[in-house]
Amino acid sequence: MRHYKKEDEVGAFWLDNMKGIVMNTYIERLKKNPLKEKVDLMRALLDICRPIVPCYNESGAFLVLGNTGAHYNNKAAGMEGFSRILWGFAPLLAGGIDGLTLEEQEEVNEILNIYIKGIRNGTNPRSDWYWSEVEDYDQKMVEMAALAIGICLAPEQLWNSFGKEDKERIYVWFNQINQREVHKNNWRFFRILTNMMFQIRGLPFDDTRLEEDFDVIEACYQGEGWYFDGNPQQMDYYIPFAMHFYGLLYASFMKEKDQERSRRFTERAATFANDFIYWFANDGTEIPFGRSLTYRFAHSAFFSAMAFNGESSLSWGVVKGVVLRNLRSWFEKPIFDESGILSIGYGYPNLVMSERYNSPGSPYWALKTFLVLALEEHHPFWEAEEEVFDYEHSKCLSNPKMIITHEEESNHVQAFITGQHCMNHGNSTSKYEKFVYSNVFGFSVSRGTELSDGAFDNTLAVSLSDDNTYRMRNGTEECRITNEYTYAKYVLMPGVEIESYVVPCAPWHVRVHKINTAVQIDIADGGYAMGAEKVGVIDVKQNNETFQQNAIINDDNGIFIRKPWGISGITSQEAGTFHIIDSYPNTNVLWNSAVIPTFCKKLEPGNHRIITSVLGEANGNCMNSLTKRPNIQCEKDYVRIQYNDKQVMVKV
Repeated sequence: MRHYKKEDEVGAFWLDNMKGIVMNTYIERLKKNPLKEKVDLMRALLDICRPIVPCYNESGAFLVLGNTGAHYNNKAAGMEGFSRILWGFAPLLAGGIDGLTLEEQEEVNEILNIYIKGIRNGTNPRSDWYWSEVEDYDQKMVEMAALAIGICLAPEQLWNSFGKEDKERIYVWFNQINQREVHKNNWRFFRILTNMMFQIRGLPFDDTRLEEDFDVIEACYQGEGWYFDGNPQQMDYYIPFAMHFYGLLYASFMKEKDQERSRRFTERAATFANDFIYWFANDGTEIPFGRSLTYRFAHSAFFSAMAFNGESSLSWGVVKGVVLRNLRSWFEKPIFDESGILSIGYGYPNLVMSERYNSPGSPYWALKTFLVLALEEHHPFWEAEEEVFDYEHSKCLSNPKMIITHEEESNHVQAFITGQHCMNHGNSTSKYEKFVYSNVFGFSVSRGTELSDGAFDNTLAVSLSDDNTYRMRNGTEECRITNEYTYAKYVLMPGVEIESYVVPCAPWHVRVHKINTAVQIDIADGGYAMGAEKVGVIDVKQNNETFQQNAIINDDNGIFIRKPWGISGITSQEAGTFHIIDSYPNTNVLWNSAVIPTFCKKLEPGNHRIITSVLGEANGNCMNSLTKRPNIQCEKDYVRIQYNDKQVMVKV
């Protein structure tokens, strides 16, 4: 790989110190890449791959990108890194590299040689670099999918490069998945895709396992295009970038051999697309919500798979627009480290919000979106002009229990959510059970239980009086969603039962809490987390103390913080106190330092009705929102909320 030219008289010290600088030029090129034509994406993929090439070990079978841990061992993590690059590299091989310069084509062939060597060593039990036997519920099953699809996409390079003995060993290694237990969720697709590859290559496959796995996938289907991923209370990005992505791949390769199932997967994806498009703004950003956010631009991979499949319920211009704008939005963010390695995190490198299954190579799952590179240059996807989508201002998605609002002028997208719940993946309550998730303000994860380290934005947190140990919702006893509000009934701690109604009035929303407590408690109702400063930007003109003071706006009934990038605030007619909580660093997924406007109040045992109005304005210059607030009228049994031409009655 031509990272730099080494002159004879240049010492190793100079090379070591220049390495990070040279690698960084690839990331600078990514930011400037227009990402309009196919060749632009080909070069973007190369710029992502170049910094990692020195990180393959001598066998080629392992890609070691860092030293942070995951719940699986280092060998599996190294194999994961190796495999996940194929989500982008195999489509590049499949689509052809004629549009690249001869030097770039040579680089592609050098990477290909690493993969031929790595697959040969990794699947050979006699090699010192064998990937090892596959166990029940093994992480290596996950990574088989990228290898299997790679062989399907680019058989000339990734299958026919091997001799008979190598092919037999590769088959034996893959076929272990048919003798092992696999989780009853999206993992079943890993075995489906492996057996699909066997069929395509004319190898023995396990029809019994296939039927068993398809039964599990069917049991996860909820109708109207929506699956859940093993847990009926959890509908997150695993639905588009796993369940549908794999279903569309299967439908694309098996449309002749398995026509009925292929048709079903294609039709479901087309229906799903009409809902899922609402998770994106027309500036390319998407709503951060749920787990595995470190996969970043994999969020738009569903649309790449739809293009690959060839049938779309959306115009090709819209499909192309959401994919390319999403990539552009991500390449503007500081998501690569100083050496050009894609980091664990979301809007910036951040281990605090990661899951236990995130190893240093995990983020390269994002390369799924590069599946469009497998499309020939005259495919409708490439020939279409990018289009924006004409969003409804508010849309109820009943299956994932969300009301999605779109504010066109500011590209602010919000998901008001109820009834979602996830277990065992780290900070799950923060990722699924807050009142609202925003593409502008993000959301925060907890590092502790006090208000500052708990980072309780867009949620109601409760502590025993004066104990300063807060907790937020973790599970819902009852929930419902209408076109006008979300509702959840939950127990925050023994003796404290709460019902919360959330009424979107973008850029405001109103929360009506019915609280029944048997003990004295302290409550904290948090607003949107506001970034204190832009990530990685040093403003030499700004006096921080003056800036903080001028940014805070107090009035009799609330508190607001204003920055150039937005306004966040909370108001209430209740007697209580208003605070700007300085949350711990690296708790918000978009902002590495953030503050949270919060309403606090002490409640005696008994029944209480607490009403707050919360502002999340994505334009820091739009001061009209501060004065134009929802009108709230309270009666004994209901609350009437009026905003603009909208009126909502909440019976409480």
